[in-house]
Amino acid sequence: MKKLAWTFLLASLCCSPSFAQQTNKVATFARNALMGRSEEIVAATVEMPADKFGFRPSPDQMTFGQLTLHVADGNYIYCSRIGGVPEPQRPNLSDTDAKDKLVQRLQASFDFCTAALAKLDDSGMSETLIFGPTKTPRSMAILTLTGTWTDHLSMQATYLQANGLMPSTAKK
Repeated sequence: MKKLAWTFLLASLCCSPSFAQQTNKVATFARNALMGRSEEIVAATVEMPADKFGFRPSPDQMTFGQLTLHVADGNYIYCSRIGGVPEPQRPNLSDTDAKDKLVQRLQASFDFCTAALAKLDDSGMSETLIFGPTKTPRSMAILTLTGTWTDHLSMQATYLQANGLMPSTAKK
């Protein structure tokens, strides 16, 4: 009788919605991070006035425009490799191009990530990906990408605050 009860309990757990949601934890984490950080990073970029895209907090730091392109370029590279899809062709942009072009590039890079990671699952997390001379497992590439989103959002907040603005994440 105890064996039957344990079998029933195990079968119930395995078939429950909460257990089913436990699959593909890393892929789900990546998509959830993408959803949250993309909205926040794009909002911070929109918040910065166009005439401040040349601003840099110190001579050694990137301008806000350079940071915007850096995030977009990183998205294309990382999401392409992680998702196993080719990077799209895109026109060259400079950090001194108009704000609307830089915002469009950034948004397009997050849209690309959304499509590239849509079918991602945890089955290939140990597969080695190549980024120039660096080789890393897919799972580590995901952690690197999601970590840089947080870092870049923090940088954007610093840039905004130095210009007397408040990032949207601080307004909530």
